[in-house]
Amino acid sequence: ARALTPQTAETDAIRFLVGTQSLRYDNQIHIIDFDDENNIINKNVLLHQVGEIWHISTSPADKGVLATCYNKTSDSKVMTCAAVWRMPKELESGSHESPDDSSSNTQTLELLCHLDNTAHGNMACVMWEPMGDGKKIISLADNNILLWDLQESSAEAVLSSSTALEGKGQLKFTSGRWSPHHNCTQIATANDTTVRGWDTRSMRQIYCIENAHGQLVRDLDFNPNKQYYLASCGDDCKVKFWDTRNVAEPVKMLEEHSHWVWNVRYNHSHDQLILTGSSDSRVILSNMVSISSEPFGHMVDDDELSDQDDQHQEEK
Repeated sequence: ARALTPQTAETDAIRFLVGTQSLRYDNQIHIIDFDDENNIINKNVLLHQVGEIWHISTSPADKGVLATCYNKTSDSKVMTCAAVWRMPKELESGSHESPDDSSSNTQTLELLCHLDNTAHGNMACVMWEPMGDGKKIISLADNNILLWDLQESSAEAVLSSSTALEGKGQLKFTSGRWSPHHNCTQIATANDTTVRGWDTRSMRQIYCIENAHGQLVRDLDFNPNKQYYLASCGDDCKVKFWDTRNVAEPVKMLEEHSHWVWNVRYNHSHDQLILTGSSDSRVILSNMVSISSEPFGHMVDDDELSDQDDQHQEEK
């Protein structure tokens, strides 16, 4: 497996989708349910017959809808394509069968539409509008940013606007994130050592952090609670935090990893918690209190504390 994502529209259960990368067999998407009361993991398997899965993302509005970027071989060339899928109704909300039973009844994903990228190159990732109704998607294909409008029941994707990265050499986007702030009108992209911000209404660049990292930038994430804060990580083993209003210098830097940093993610409730994963075989959880929206590191939900506890907490 190379690709996994939480099922963002699901608010009751803890559920992830994981995509496989097999050259010899049909690829699969595993729906992983974590039952935290009994500490049990349940799994359902869906067939994804079109190719190896390199990226996977889920609709923020519809539990049953997801997008994948996958490799397809045609005329001895390998293309990375993207498509939107629906999972079978009965699997949308997960099931609590024992893991052994699920292998026998593998079901297939229903194809809703392709994000046709024949003119634009290889798809790097697909991003859903974070607070939207699941009808707006942005995909990054080579040096193009493509904004798609999913029509009724997501059966067709219409390209509503696009822009291309101009410049010397072979420009390619590696990853991107859609900001949950500013009415979801901004995205950030990474290409080579550069991080750029874009306005999705005009498709124009709004900021550019050249040489954000000494080597390739691998991943980005926006602080869910502070609207101008963006985290980036890359092959220089560093994680950097930026205020996009002033990109001359990072606000803060983490140098905990000893190899390429592939992923960086903010905790959605407590934004001082940052999780990073690296080729040094470690996943590190860092507490960045000084640049969080709760600068005193207060991480206990107020309503869970009685007054007495409250005083006790303050004394501590």
